Amino acid sequence: MTFLSLLPLAVVMVAGTQLVAAVLFASSDRPRAASLGYLAGAALVVFGGTTLTWLAVRLFKINFTGVGRGTVERWIDWFVLALLGVLAVVVALRRHSGPPRWMSHLQHASPGYALKVGLLLFLGMPSNDLTMATVGASAARHDQPWWHLLPFVLLTLALLALPLLALLLLGSRAQVVLPRVRDWAENHSWLISEAVIVLFAVFTAADLAK
Repeated sequence: MTFLSLLPLAVVMVAGTQLVAAVLFASSDRPRAASLGYLAGAALVVFGGTTLTWLAVRLFKINFTGVGRGTVERWIDWFVLALLGVLAVVVALRRHSGPPRWMSHLQHASPGYALKVGLLLFLGMPSNDLTMATVGASAARHDQPWWHLLPFVLLTLALLALPLLALLLLGSRAQVVLPRVRDWAENHSWLISEAVIVLFAVFTAADLAK
């Protein structure tokens, strides 16, 4: 498994409420400043969460080297599969939850408030926490260097930045496109998330079967 295998999980990171928030910030009174604040908050959490998990699993492998490399890696694979199972359940349960009420205030958000939303939203969402743990653990299990986490982080931010890019490229036409993106994210993004989770679970199960 290479770092490219981790990239699809970036879709799970942004699907649903996270992307809806990005659309609302891009449609706010100060779209550029608010969107950049939101991206900064998300970047801090995603970068920190994946890095901490990567470090924890690396230390776990070092401390249990006497058990046998194959055995430790199988433990990690089972841990990742358990994370994916819980993640699939969380995504399914949240599919009809809709955006929280506080998101109605994002239209008038300041850059500082947008930064806090990015921090709290990505840190407080169980699906995000599980996804970051999966990415960090998988990278460490396959002895991938720390910098292999960066493409996942950058792709996550790039997906979150799509509403802002649409605003910059489309101008006034973005007012038509962005509501459609928001509605799609609210109603259908969970299906893609589940498909990505299943795909990654297949990769992990293949490692166990070796």
